[in-house]
Amino acid sequence: MITKYTKTLQNGQDLTLEEMSVGMDELLSDKISDSEKAEFLKNLSKKGETDDEIYAMLNELDRHGIHISPACKGTIIDVCGTGGDKLQTFNISTTAAFVIAASGGVVAKHGNRSVSGISGSADIFEYFGYDLNAPPEKITKIIEKFGIGFMFAQKFHPSMKNVANARKIVGARTVFNLLGPLCNPAQVKNQLIGVFSEEYLERIIRILKKRGAQNVMTVHSNDGLDELSTTGKNKICFLKNNKTETMIIDPEKFGLHKSTIKDIQISSKNQAIQAFLSVLNGTANRSMTEITILNAAGGLMVSNIAENFGDAIEISRQAIKNEKAYSLLTDFVKSCGQIEKLKEAETL
Repeated sequence: MITKYTKTLQNGQDLTLEEMSVGMDELLSDKISDSEKAEFLKNLSKKGETDDEIYAMLNELDRHGIHISPACKGTIIDVCGTGGDKLQTFNISTTAAFVIAASGGVVAKHGNRSVSGISGSADIFEYFGYDLNAPPEKITKIIEKFGIGFMFAQKFHPSMKNVANARKIVGARTVFNLLGPLCNPAQVKNQLIGVFSEEYLERIIRILKKRGAQNVMTVHSNDGLDELSTTGKNKICFLKNNKTETMIIDPEKFGLHKSTIKDIQISSKNQAIQAFLSVLNGTANRSMTEITILNAAGGLMVSNIAENFGDAIEISRQAIKNEKAYSLLTDFVKSCGQIEKLKEAETL
């Protein structure tokens, strides 16, 4: 069927929900060749994906995936970006996740090893001895105990391996860059999502709303970061109480300082670990600390812990200042990783 659907896409025609469901099922299988899959993905990107096509693909990815259901008080969220901005920044969303959890939030972090950057969220957790291949029931307990845990995309979406070679053949961004962040194995209904293009700010909210989303904040910064940025203004779409509001957030209006991309960039995996650790222990440069605070603030808003950016920024700032974030990391690594790796990281 996929060859037939590829021809439909080549003609600039959209696929129906049913057609895309069948097509996605074939993409995630090992029944067709990588070149056929690549051709389909190339033509889908060239035509441009409709909301219905993305929605159908998400539903199929979910159907093929492994899920968990942590029993936590409060709102379970995820914070992530679509990736691909190629700006080589430190792991902002992973660092912010610990600040959110230290502030009373619950983060079911879903991610992978780095694709376009130096270090992905999986690389950070793995460095400290966290078992990326831990069984789902163990990760459920970790999230319930610490208010944070990590789900390795390859483990929870095993069928994605059947698309890996096709994506390499395409060699450019495909719809899968969008699907990963939208397909959390804990099936969270509340998310902070950084997007690589303004085009997706409202679209992602529309798609997730159809899937039962409650609080979703999509963000895109003027500098192209798929995070909330302190280098300039940010455009945001925020779904809350079934209403979507679009706004511009200027960090300087909340007492944060303007930074440059250079201030938050890294050039090695060791620097990625250093940056992550230094923000949480309060020794990072101001730019790294404040961009983490800003992103944690967005997470606290979708967590229903803060009503506005002003309050959320202050809560995030205090979690670092009062050493709650670093204390959480220490306890987390003691229980789920290797404490000697944390001590080793402090000497990098």
